[in-house]
Amino acid sequence: MAKIVAVTEAIKSLTDVESRFGLQRTEDEQFFPEWQIALPELTEAEQNALNVLRRRLLYHRADGDLLEGAVSLLVASPLLEIAGFYDPPFKMKAEAAVEISIDDGEETLRGRIDILILQNQLWVMVLESKKTTISARSALPQALAYMMSSPAVEQPLFGVLTNGDDVLFVKVSDRHYDLSRSFSIYTITNELRSTIQILKKLGQMISQPIN
Repeated sequence: MAKIVAVTEAIKSLTDVESRFGLQRTEDEQFFPEWQIALPELTEAEQNALNVLRRRLLYHRADGDLLEGAVSLLVASPLLEIAGFYDPPFKMKAEAAVEISIDDGEETLRGRIDILILQNQLWVMVLESKKTTISARSALPQALAYMMSSPAVEQPLFGVLTNGDDVLFVKVSDRHYDLSRSFSIYTITNELRSTIQILKKLGQMISQPIN
């Protein structure tokens, strides 16, 4: 019988996730160009929605640090909504339960993805959030583990990590991964705009028919 372990207990570092899943960070600068080039323009409605998001974030952040639930409500969910991930052709699942079998079935990792975006029954994006006192990058090992549990690991998969102050993007493909730079949406107004542009770009790409 397989040993059952929580993802949060089994995966605590990049070393853990890389060794368990055979993942490797690539140094190829052409691996993850999606966050840098040909970003779409924002509509006036999208810009107005971003202004509301930022006002709310600053208002609530003024009272102190935000817990993970507040980060999801004030930042993560609105970002995905503005970028169009709650509308066709995408589907959203919150607190999606996953099981990951490793070591030839000897061990099963269990966990819950904060927000999972699907298209045509394929996972296309994983969003993980942390409270503001924790670095967004700290969510990377667990996010990578969740991404490796996708039923279509041969397809590129994208992740979004946020702690409410910063946003970081990750791409996984063919057992390799790489990161974007960190976008400081709390401290720099234009960083929030860039974040939405990247999300829209990813949405446009992955909404195309899969051959």
